[in-house]
Amino acid sequence: MNNRADDGMRVRREVLGDAHVDGAVSRTTDFTRPFQEYITESVWGAIWTRPGLDRRTRSCVTLAVLTALGRHEEIAMHVRAALGNGLTPAEIAEVLLHTGAYAGVPAANAAFAIGQRVLAEEGCE
Repeated sequence: MNNRADDGMRVRREVLGDAHVDGAVSRTTDFTRPFQEYITESVWGAIWTRPGLDRRTRSCVTLAVLTALGRHEEIAMHVRAALGNGLTPAEIAEVLLHTGAYAGVPAANAAFAIGQRVLAEEGCE
């Protein structure tokens, strides 16, 4: 691996956890390998390692964008990541509420339902 890939895998593990990353790696096939390499190097190695925003802020932005785009399959993973990056359940709720004001109530409603489920699973209620 190159430095960006090494850095990306380190940050990916720190943010998402070993269990999640190990699962993604174990499901990698010849077909999905280029995509896994891309997200590890470009998203985690080039974006999440930049000094301009801290991880708490990156988690806020990520949750807002996923909510706005209706990417429900990614929200639970990033609620957990946000907790790991130091956001409180109240701060996560504020991000989702704020996003709802700009992206729409249906998007925020779905994200709140997912967030509530994850927070209960993580014992944050």
